[in-house]
Amino acid sequence: MNFLLRFLPPEKRAMIELVMRITSALDTAEERKAAIDYGIEMLSDGTVSVTEWAKFGKVIGVTTGKH
Repeated sequence: MNFLLRFLPPEKRAMIELVMRITSALDTAEERKAAIDYGIEMLSDGTVSVTEWAKFGKVIGVTTGKH
């Protein structure tokens, strides 16, 4: 995978690396799917509100202290 990442623009590569790091910190496939699904939903309109960031933090376990 790292081989293919070299061919992407730096912004896209950074986004993929961020997603990989976030999802690798989650314990189950269900948690990873929930985080990815919500992240896509959150970004679908091109803006992210404070409420959406807070919910995303909860989904990935940041605000709950789980991870």
